[in-house]
Amino acid sequence: MTARADSDRSFDDLLAEGLSVPIEGWDFSWFEGRASEARPSWGYATGMAERLAHATAALDVQTGGGEVLQFALSRAAPRRPPLVVATEGWPPNAGKATALLRPYGVAVVASPEDAPLPFADGAFDLVVSRHPVQAHWSEIARVLEPGGRYFAQHVGPASVFELVEHFLGPQPEEVRGARHPDLERRQAQAAGLEVVDLRAERLRMEFYDIAAVVHFLRKVIWMVPDFSVEKYRPQLRELHERIQSEGVFVAHSSRHLFDVRKPESA
Repeated sequence: MTARADSDRSFDDLLAEGLSVPIEGWDFSWFEGRASEARPSWGYATGMAERLAHATAALDVQTGGGEVLQFALSRAAPRRPPLVVATEGWPPNAGKATALLRPYGVAVVASPEDAPLPFADGAFDLVVSRHPVQAHWSEIARVLEPGGRYFAQHVGPASVFELVEHFLGPQPEEVRGARHPDLERRQAQAAGLEVVDLRAERLRMEFYDIAAVVHFLRKVIWMVPDFSVEKYRPQLRELHERIQSEGVFVAHSSRHLFDVRKPESA
């Protein structure tokens, strides 16, 4: 067998492996040894646990598979809030989150990401969210009681764009600048909320084989919205050969932390 044929087999096998891994939920343990991402210094899940331990009614928006909320609730025990509710818009994730969170007494409400939150005004003293697709600030303000807090980790501008632009080409500045923390600060303030703390970090990511890239793009679907192995096979081939030559493909994620308060006078 020629070296090229062996490389083709390796490439196709890796593509097949990346396609075979289930994508439900936000469990990223499969990436161990295949990809890595530095974590923000603030430790979001631990911070969420600390706030849950002092809340009375909490809402987790866009919970994914419920993994982060489950971790935070386990750390907050025995001082869990009497009421905890989560929303999720993607049916496979909603089902997984329901099974994972039911033992903690958490109700998971299937709610589209762009729909109004299905709760009464002032229903919660704590709203949390890790990597919401979009923060609907007016809805967050509405469901918070006066004095309530929104504590969330958002995806920042141009996150993992080294990978995005490999597949989609250079992106316009308005796309690269979307999700900027200063923009989101102004949106939060326009909704009547007070930004108590806002931090931002850019973090190194590494991909060690093309299977990890395929699985990542299938799981984080907004990176390359029309991604498929068939459509992007030439770009995948090029990236595979680059990883084989250099040993790693490096990108950078962008994260920011919001601690937001609804004023008592609201």
